[in-house]
Amino acid sequence: MTDLLSIAPRDKAEILAQALPYIRKFHGKTMVIKYGGNAMTDPALQADFAEDVVLLKLVGMNPVVVHGGGPQIETALNRLGKKGEFIQGMRVTDAETMEVVEWVLAGEVQQDIVGLINQAGGKAVGLTGRDGGMIRAQKLKMVDSKDPSIEHDVGQVGDIVSIDPSVVKALQDDAFIPVISPIGFGENNESYNINADVVASKLATVLRAEKLMLLTNTPGVLDKAGNLLTDLTARRIEELFADGTISGGMLPKIAGALDAAKAGVNAVHIIDGRVPHAMLLEILTDQAYGTMIRSH
Repeated sequence: MTDLLSIAPRDKAEILAQALPYIRKFHGKTMVIKYGGNAMTDPALQADFAEDVVLLKLVGMNPVVVHGGGPQIETALNRLGKKGEFIQGMRVTDAETMEVVEWVLAGEVQQDIVGLINQAGGKAVGLTGRDGGMIRAQKLKMVDSKDPSIEHDVGQVGDIVSIDPSVVKALQDDAFIPVISPIGFGENNESYNINADVVASKLATVLRAEKLMLLTNTPGVLDKAGNLLTDLTARRIEELFADGTISGGMLPKIAGALDAAKAGVNAVHIIDGRVPHAMLLEILTDQAYGTMIRSH
């Protein structure tokens, strides 16, 4: 902060002027942001994130926030004496766990984010996939990654059937910032826990977003030696899946990001949410941060 205060007014004006081409380029465009990791739990990064979202809205862009809440769900389950179980990066969700997921995501976590954005001067509104009939889902059929003849039962984990974005568009038109919990509903009104990266990727596709940004706890996608891969194509991603470089929780994140890129989202970025104002650095400068995914 001391360094920022010491910047001369002329230099501050120059910094703002350099952002102008990007503001002009992305004015009126939708930016879908998956918010998770340290950016959600560190108070200073929380404030930075909220300020970034409000600034994007004020300069004419349309940010849409989709949030996770893995650590918060884990904490709540531990308080109840339940231990979280994961298969291929997906949380196994029985009926009791689903209740916890709903009140943690659609209650505690979502309202914290809405409050932060409102405190920073924005007008945020919390939604789940039930609101406006937005996210219709069905039970996820998870085939074993090594043996296709095996199917894992992960409980009330959902696979998206369709997304109706009309409620999101209505809020955007009224200058609100949608904050979405990744909970869908089935044909019998049952609730489904859906991976937040998958929801963000599918939502970016149906909204024809300019950018999809996935905030993570890493600098981006790393190779086996720990080096950052700044630019990935579909073919390279398939190779990284095959040799195990991309595994665990990164699997649904990268698969969803690739689907969005193939479906027409102009740019998909996996960026380090631990970097202050990471989103502004990605959108308003020509410096590449994290990993960009392309369909070809």
